Amino acid sequence: MQSNASMRAQLGAVIIATSAIQLANGFFGTFISLRIGKEDFGATMAGLVLSSYFAGFTLGALRCGRIIERTGHIRAYAAFAGLVVAATAAMPLLVDSLSWLLLRAVVGFGCAGLFVTTESWLTAKARPSERGLVFSVYMVGTFLALALGQLLIGRAEIETAAPFNAIVALFAVALVMVSTTRAEPPVPSAAVALPYGQLSRAAPVAVAGCAISGLISSAFYALVPAWMQDEGVERETIALFMLAAVLGGLAFQVPVGRLSDRFDRRIVLAALSLGFAATAIILVQLPSSLPVALPTAAVLGGFMSTLYPVCVAQAHDRMPVDRVVAVSSRLILVSGLGSVVGPLIGTSIMAYFTIDGVVYFMAAAAFLLAVLAWWRSATTAAAPHLQRSFDILAPQATPLAHDPLGSYAESPPSDPVGAASEAD
Repeated sequence: MQSNASMRAQLGAVIIATSAIQLANGFFGTFISLRIGKEDFGATMAGLVLSSYFAGFTLGALRCGRIIERTGHIRAYAAFAGLVVAATAAMPLLVDSLSWLLLRAVVGFGCAGLFVTTESWLTAKARPSERGLVFSVYMVGTFLALALGQLLIGRAEIETAAPFNAIVALFAVALVMVSTTRAEPPVPSAAVALPYGQLSRAAPVAVAGCAISGLISSAFYALVPAWMQDEGVERETIALFMLAAVLGGLAFQVPVGRLSDRFDRRIVLAALSLGFAATAIILVQLPSSLPVALPTAAVLGGFMSTLYPVCVAQAHDRMPVDRVVAVSSRLILVSGLGSVVGPLIGTSIMAYFTIDGVVYFMAAAAFLLAVLAWWRSATTAAAPHLQRSFDILAPQATPLAHDPLGSYAESPPSDPVGAASEAD
C-alpha cells in the first residue's frame, strides 16, 4: 500500500509534467498559426495543415486507450511523448505543406495520448475523497501553462528553428519526469458500447453543441493569430490578446459551472452561445485598441471555453451511468470533427472576407446553437442533474472530458436517469 505522501508525489510529478506539455502546446498552437502565415502554402493547404492537428488529436483520443492498456501508463506516456518530439523536430527540416500536414497530425495524436494517459492515471490513482482537488489543481495548472505559452510568442523568432527546439525541450523534460517516477499502473476499466444514433436521439443539443464548440474554438485559435500578424500587429500584442482569451476561459469556469448545475443546462448553453455571438460581433465593431480589445477577448474566451463542458454535462444527464466512457468517446469524435472543419472553412472565408467574415461565421454558428438549445428547452423537459456535474475543461484540449468512472463506481444509482429512450 502506497503512503499518502508517495502517491501525492507521483501525482504531482504527472501534473507538473503535463503542465510543461500544455506550456509547449499553448505556444505551439499560436506559433504554428503565425509560421504558416509566413509560408506560401495557399489558403486551402494552410487550412489543411491547421486542421490536421485536430484530426490527429481526435483519432488519438479515440484509439490510444488500447495502447495504454497494452503497454501500461508509463510506457505509453513515453511512446506518445516520443512521437511528439520526433514530429516536432522534423518540422523545421521538412518545410513543405504536405510534410507539415502529416507531422501536425502526428503531434495531435501524441498530445491526445499524453492527455488521456494523464487523466486516466489521475482518475485511477487519486483517492475518491481527493479526486476533485487533484483535478482542480490539474486544470488550474493547465490553464496557467496555456496562458504562459501565449506570452512566449512575444519573444519567439518565428522564422527560425528555435521555437521548434524549445517545444522539443519542454516535451523532453515532461518525458523525463514521468519516465523516472515510481508508480503502480492503474487497472483499466471495461467500457460499455454505445450504439450509433442513441446519443444523438437522447441528447441532440449536446451533440450539436460539441460539434459547434469544436468548430468555433479551432477556427479562433488557428486563424486569429495569423490574421493579426498579417495586419502588422506586434507579436507582443498578439500574445496579450490570446492570453486574455485563455484567462477569460479560466475565469468563466466556476460561475458557469454553478449555473449549469442549478438550472436547465440547455438554457445556460443558449445564453453562452448568444453571449459569444454578441461579443464576437462587438469585437469586430470596436476600435482596435488594447484597452478595448483585451477585455473583449477575455469575455469571448470565457463564453467559448464553457460551451463544450456544458454540453458534456448535459449529455451525461441524459444517459445511464454505465455508458459514461462511451458517451465521452462519442463526444470526443463529434467535437474533433468540428475542430477539423473549423480552420478549413475559416481559411476559405478569410481569403475573401478577411477575419471579419470568420468572426461573423463563428457568431452565426453560435447563434444557431442558441436557437436549438432554447427551442429544445421550451419543448422538452429538462433532465435532473444526477449523473454528471460540470467539469472544468481547458481550451485547446476540450475534446478530453475527464473519465469520471471511478467517481460513480462507489455508489451507482439504481435507476439511471435519461435513458436513451427519453427525448432531450
